Amino acid sequence: MDNGKLNLEWMPAAYADKTLRPKKKINLELTFEEKLLLKQKGITQKALMDYAIDEIIHALNSTPHRAKTLQALYEFQQVPSVGIKFANDLIFLGYYSLTMFKDLQGAELLDKYETKLGSKVDPCVEDQFRLIVHHANNRGSNKQWWDFTAERKAYRIKNGYPSNRP
Repeated sequence: MDNGKLNLEWMPAAYADKTLRPKKKINLELTFEEKLLLKQKGITQKALMDYAIDEIIHALNSTPHRAKTLQALYEFQQVPSVGIKFANDLIFLGYYSLTMFKDLQGAELLDKYETKLGSKVDPCVEDQFRLIVHHANNRGSNKQWWDFTAERKAYRIKNGYPSNRP
């Protein structure tokens, strides 16, 4: 912001070379007991995600909700630049699949999230919501959260935030 204007093109320097894509490690937040059960049954965490809900329930002696949560954590973290924290945030809002985001808007998701939290969050979180909606509608895209920063800034300059924002 050298001249006092918003820089809509900024991105972290580490991400400037978009050809660099390290292999993504997915964090399922498995309990010690769940990891032990998988080891005893010879099932890898990655292989577990190919299982149907009823098979996950059986493999981990878990509830249907836990199995659904594990699948959601895995699916959400397949989106570039989405980690375990944001995957959990999506579940916190009641979403368990990318397809649930197809007809939604990133700005509205941020508003819903802040309302449920009862506090404001970093504006870049809206970029992540926009990313999730994009990936729900464009599977296989390589876009990352910072690709939506300019769009978010332009939207908020034009529309602002809700008057009841926490």
